[in-house]
Amino acid sequence: NLVKPGVGVVYSNIHPDKVAQYTTQAKAMNWGDFFSHIVPVNIVESFAKGDILQVLFFSILFAIGLKWVGNRGISLLNNFETINKVLFNILKIVMRLSPIGAFGGMAFTIGKFGFSSLAILGKLLLTFYATGLLFIFVVLNLIARYYKFSLWKLLVYIKEEILIVLGSSSSEVALPSVIKKLEDAGCDKEVVGLIIPTGYSFNLDGTTIYLSMSVIFLAQVFNVDLSLGQQLSIIGILLLTSKGAAGVTGSGFIVLASTLTALKVIPLEGLALLIGVDRFMSEGRALINFIGNTVATVVIAKSEKAIDEAMYKRVVTQGLPVIKEA
Repeated sequence: NLVKPGVGVVYSNIHPDKVAQYTTQAKAMNWGDFFSHIVPVNIVESFAKGDILQVLFFSILFAIGLKWVGNRGISLLNNFETINKVLFNILKIVMRLSPIGAFGGMAFTIGKFGFSSLAILGKLLLTFYATGLLFIFVVLNLIARYYKFSLWKLLVYIKEEILIVLGSSSSEVALPSVIKKLEDAGCDKEVVGLIIPTGYSFNLDGTTIYLSMSVIFLAQVFNVDLSLGQQLSIIGILLLTSKGAAGVTGSGFIVLASTLTALKVIPLEGLALLIGVDRFMSEGRALINFIGNTVATVVIAKSEKAIDEAMYKRVVTQGLPVIKEA
């Protein structure tokens, strides 16, 4: 509302066919069906397709069942631990190659859309990244202070993962690494194992900022006057719709199309404006999502008293090396 990045943006050259694929998928989305879809029909298929919400639902049920088995389930749990270490080692190999994929993705975007798209929508990009930085260093920093830990030292501790997320435009590539680091920092294994994966679907801070800002941006482009009450209502809706972004093909972009279709306030053709810069905004979305989930895990661990404070102080606050088990 202060910067008004959408004012003055020319939309006469927008081609509706560019967003046809997104609007078609958005119209087909039914949020009632989406939530009922969380219950898996075939868990093997869920794992194969990477449907994280179904996998999480099954994981929680499986954990409850395993808990009821008692000591007889320990051997099975140990086998899962071994499989987990093998999979994490495979992901380490993938992570080493991820910068090459990120380079190709960025090169394709610049080659296809050119730097002109960045120049036209530069104000939107700058406003988005400025908002993201304010969220991290003001909102998350205040939460960290309340729970008596340093946000800055936590960010330094996970700096390698932050660079990986920034380079690959995806927070998922750093998932195994941040899980291990938080466990090494003294956070309870069960807390980390639940909060980090769940956060990838239900704690998408960056995606929510992107969605709400995109709606207001498009309203400014098409001179749609939204009152503060209407803007807050839209953001409230987006807080709910963004929860399914990780489980939808096309992620935030289709969720944005779905929300605009339901609201019927802003022309859907405006989405074509965002296609050119979506890749450049995805780095910010992924980074904010990743940092938000990391902070959330430490907060939950502290609030549940499921953290080794001495270990956290040694590893994160003092920056000393992790004590390896013999």
